[in-house]
Amino acid sequence: MNRKIVTLCGSYKFWDKIQEMSERLELESGYIVIGMIPHVIDREITEEEKQLLGELHKSKIDLSDAIFVVNIGGYIGDSVKTEIEYAKLKGKEIIYLEDYTKASV
Repeated sequence: MNRKIVTLCGSYKFWDKIQEMSERLELESGYIVIGMIPHVIDREITEEEKQLLGELHKSKIDLSDAIFVVNIGGYIGDSVKTEIEYAKLKGKEIIYLEDYTKASV
């Protein structure tokens, strides 16, 4: 059986919902979910590390069939907008938690 691979995208302020959706997408939809890493190191992340994490996230999108955007209240931040545009360029399906027409893009 071929399973859809989905990368999660969203603002870290929605971390709990991102984690919930990771579980639900796997258990209820049978998707293979590539998640986001939590920021748990006890220091500020450097600009170089932020750039690396952004590049790694794009590589996750490359591996995926789709991205799943956690856009609570229609909120989509700048980095997620960049990820959406990248996914579009790569021909990936884009799935929104909340209706895209309500999203503040």
